[in-house]
Amino acid sequence: MSTADFSGLAEQARKLKEGQTTSVELVRAALGRIEASQPTLNAFRHVRAESALAEAEDADRRLAAGERAPLLGVPLAVKDDTDVAGLPTHFGCRGERAPAVADGEAVRRLRAAGAVIVGKTNSCELGQWPFTEGPAFGATRNPWSTDHTPGGSSGGSAAAVAAGLVPAALGSDGGGSIRIPAAWTHLVGIKPQRGRVSLHPQTDAFHGLTVNGPLARTVADAALLLDAVQGPHPEDLHRPDAVDASAAARREPGRLRVALAWRPPLTLSGARPHPEVRRAVSDLAEALARLGHHVEEARPRYGLMGLGFVSRGTAGVAEYAALHPEPALLDPRTRTALRNGRLLGGPIVRAARARETRQHRRIGALFDTYDVLLTPTTAAPPPRIGTFDGLNAWRTNAAIAAVCPYAWPWNVLGWPGVNVPAGFTSDGLPVGAQLLGPEGTEEPLISLAAQLEADRRWYEHCPDPLRPRSAPVEQ
Repeated sequence: MSTADFSGLAEQARKLKEGQTTSVELVRAALGRIEASQPTLNAFRHVRAESALAEAEDADRRLAAGERAPLLGVPLAVKDDTDVAGLPTHFGCRGERAPAVADGEAVRRLRAAGAVIVGKTNSCELGQWPFTEGPAFGATRNPWSTDHTPGGSSGGSAAAVAAGLVPAALGSDGGGSIRIPAAWTHLVGIKPQRGRVSLHPQTDAFHGLTVNGPLARTVADAALLLDAVQGPHPEDLHRPDAVDASAAARREPGRLRVALAWRPPLTLSGARPHPEVRRAVSDLAEALARLGHHVEEARPRYGLMGLGFVSRGTAGVAEYAALHPEPALLDPRTRTALRNGRLLGGPIVRAARARETRQHRRIGALFDTYDVLLTPTTAAPPPRIGTFDGLNAWRTNAAIAAVCPYAWPWNVLGWPGVNVPAGFTSDGLPVGAQLLGPEGTEEPLISLAAQLEADRRWYEHCPDPLRPRSAPVEQ
C-alpha cells in the first residue's frame, strides 16, 4: 500500500485555499492510494478516476479564479447506497444495475460545496449487517488489522478514511451503520437527527430508521462534512432546522450531566460488554468526570422498542430487495428478510411508527435529569472476517444482537448520536463509545466530542500502512 495521507478535510481545504497544493495533486494521490490498497482493504466498489481528475482540474481553475466553497477541490467518497450520476447504485448486491441518471441530494450538496467524489465505497447487502462482506465484492478489511472487519454497513467508507485513502466519507446509519464502523476503525461518526441530511430520491428510507452522515478522523472534519451535506430536498418528509456543526466543534460544552448506561436494550441475547470494551468506555467516562462533567450510571427505559425496529427494518429490506432485477442473486438471508418483511409490513409497520411518540416520551424522560447518554457503541471488539459466514438468517441476527446491541434504539427514535474513539484492546483493535441526545442535539454532542478529542488526542493514533498485511482478498 502506498503511504497514507492522514491530513484532514479541513486541512486539505485550507491548503487548497492558500495555494499550498492543487486539487489535481490531492485527487491523483487519493486515487493512487485507493488503487494500491484495493487488493488488501477492498474499500471501494466503484472508482471515478477519469471523471474525478477532470473535476479536480475544473476545481483548480475555479480556485485560481478566486472562487471559494467549503470543500472546493477536496477528494471525498460516498457509500454505495447513494446515487452518483453515471454509476450504478448496487447497495452491496450482485447483478447488473443501470447507472443513476442523477445525483442523490446529498451528493448534489457535496458537489455544490466543491467536493470531488473519487468513488463509491462498499456496503454489505442492503445495509443489513455490521460487517462489510458478501459475494458481490468479497470482504472489506479493517486497516488496523486486516483479519478483522471494519464493521458495517458503512464499512467501506470507514476503512477508506481510517486508512488515509480519503480525508472523510459519507455513510448511512439505519441501526448503527455509521457509529459501529466508526467505533471499530477509530473514527468519529455522526448519526444526525432524522431528516438532517436528505436521503432523496428516498423519502423515508427503512421507514424512518436510516440517515446519512459523516465519518472522519476528527470532530472538526466530521462537523465540516455535516455542514456541507445537511439540508432537505423539497420532497423530504422530515425537515429539521439547520445546525452549525463547525461552530459547535469550536465551542466549549459547559458542565453537563452524563448518564452512563451499561445495560443494553432488550435483545434476548444476554449481551453484555466485553471486558476490554467496558474498560475503554470506563476510561472515557473518567475523562468526562475529570473535565468537570457530572457522570453517573443510569438505566434508560427502553421498553419493547426492538419489536418496532425489527418490523421497520425488515419491511425496509423487503422493499429494497423487491426492486432487485435478479432476486435469485440475493443472499439467502436477504431472501428470508424479504419474505418476513412482507408479513411485517403494512399495518404492523404503521403500528410501530405510531408508538414512536410514546417512545420519545419514555426515553426522553431520561433527559429531564441528564444532558447526554453515554454507552458503548458495540458490546465487543471487531469480529474476524468470515465470522458470520454460513449462518442462516436467524443465527446471523442472533449473533449481531450479541455483538451490536447498543446503537439501534436511536434509529427508532430518529435522534442524533456521535461515536467517539474510546481506545484499543490489548490486541490493538479499536473500540468506541456513543454520545446520545434527544431531538436536535447535534450541537451539544459535537461540542462534548470536541472537548474529549482535545483531551485524548485520538487523531494522533493511525494504522501503519506499511506493516505486514493478511493475504489479499480475491476480486
